[in-house]
Amino acid sequence: MTQTWPVGERSILPSVLGLSATVALAGATGLPVLGVLVDLMTKGTLGLAFTVLYVAGCVLAVAWVRRDGLFGPMVAPPLLLAFAVPAVVLIAGDPKPGTGMAERLLQIGAPLVNAFPTMAGTTAAGVALGLFRMATQRIRRTPSLDKKPARAGEPVRRDRPSATRERPGAT
Repeated sequence: MTQTWPVGERSILPSVLGLSATVALAGATGLPVLGVLVDLMTKGTLGLAFTVLYVAGCVLAVAWVRRDGLFGPMVAPPLLLAFAVPAVVLIAGDPKPGTGMAERLLQIGAPLVNAFPTMAGTTAAGVALGLFRMATQRIRRTPSLDKKPARAGEPVRRDRPSATRERPGAT
């Protein structure tokens, strides 16, 4: 018999305990960093390794996070790309003597613009997966009739009106 975790603590699979939002975001950040390192060592610029690990990290973070912590991984893809690409350009780029501020901003902006389709697709996939999880893994709460259990001989308080009571405006 497989164990099913409470809805708020599940990952995408009911039998697998989800990760905390912090750990999921660390994974979503770690995989693209690994991709950056691989691409910088092999090509000197961002390429396929970064793209694949960026997409995988963001989607896996939404899939394996606890249901209660979905928001962070759902909004992480654009934030990760907004920090990763300029950091790589600043670290890997060789500033030429006499480079002005406008040229430097263009060096940073061009890779961001080129990476926009990847970021948009990854964000759409993460949000779609998150919304799917929200719709299918709803936390159902049963209304309680009493705040405290009734003692023997004490009447039970009901929070909803009785069907026999007179309704306002009824004649």
